[in-house]
Amino acid sequence: MFPRWFDKWNRENPKDIYGPAIAIGVIGGAVFTATMLIAFGQPNATDSLQTGPRGTGMSRPEFKVDLAKPDPGIEAFLASTSAPVVPQGGEETAGAARENVPPGLEGLTVENYDRLLAAMREWTGIPDLFDDPASYQTSVGHVMIGMTQNLNEEWAGHVMANKEVGVTCYTCHRGQPVPSDVWYKISPVNESVEGWSANQNRVTMQSQYTSLPSDALEKYLLDGEAINVHDLESRVAGVPGTDGYPGIQQAERTYSLMNYVSNSLGVNCVFCHNSRAFYDGSQVTPQWGTEMLGIQMVLELNNTYLVPLEGLLPENRLGPVYADAPKAACKTCHKGYQQPLQGTNVIKDWPELATTSGEPDYGN
Repeated sequence: MFPRWFDKWNRENPKDIYGPAIAIGVIGGAVFTATMLIAFGQPNATDSLQTGPRGTGMSRPEFKVDLAKPDPGIEAFLASTSAPVVPQGGEETAGAARENVPPGLEGLTVENYDRLLAAMREWTGIPDLFDDPASYQTSVGHVMIGMTQNLNEEWAGHVMANKEVGVTCYTCHRGQPVPSDVWYKISPVNESVEGWSANQNRVTMQSQYTSLPSDALEKYLLDGEAINVHDLESRVAGVPGTDGYPGIQQAERTYSLMNYVSNSLGVNCVFCHNSRAFYDGSQVTPQWGTEMLGIQMVLELNNTYLVPLEGLLPENRLGPVYADAPKAACKTCHKGYQQPLQGTNVIKDWPELATTSGEPDYGN
């Protein structure tokens, strides 16, 4: 009736009746659990977003329990939000009634300027923002307002890709004077060697704690280097990296950037790529285009707005190696979500930050 090993165990261990019973119980329980999962499905239901053609496996599965968890920053942002006061004409302007009004906001009504100023102070965690015209925070704040307006106006293809979302100071700052997930230049990370080896094989934040190159953000989001992988052919004439085509080193740097993007958005490779043809741009998803536009957006953001802040910031705000200004990348805004603040529309009540013309659209 019982297996031979069970009878043999009983003969050799006449007093041990628990060992084999436990073993049979564990095996039986595992078989029962597997049978129930096959018959009724796993208890944690999943939702799947199809990102590519059917049959290619291009989808992004997520547990519904995870999808139901809101970004903790959403509630804090909504608490700081108030509806704009639609101008009726003839109201006193902030430029005439208030001191130290940032450029571009002088034409706002006093009511709308006051509400925006209160919000920006809460979003950045700086309670006296713009009080002191000599403060470096005032100078930096002026630049940041222009940057935010530019992002919403000129880069709508990225920040408004699927719906009206936009960005405000809170998108990155989350109540802190310096946003989380900014980065500084750190390469070379291995000063005892020369060449490519100095860029990798060190666990750093920039490489997402892998041995991949640590200069990917610097090369692609600051220097504007082309994102490429090595040639598909096994043998190509010339020297990779110097004769018009990338080598394995550029491929590794690209992998480092893609790993960073994946972690920043909480997605996997097939969110943008067809896994059977990573190299084929005709087989990518619409999200690939949004991401490529985002890379160009961050490239402009860093070079036009953030790098020049180096001369305005105090020493304690600069990078530890090169004393450079903090720079942005995907995670600075997204913080692990496909859309910042899970797609919360942060700009609808703040039209003052959506245009560089100084004439907000209040929808009247």
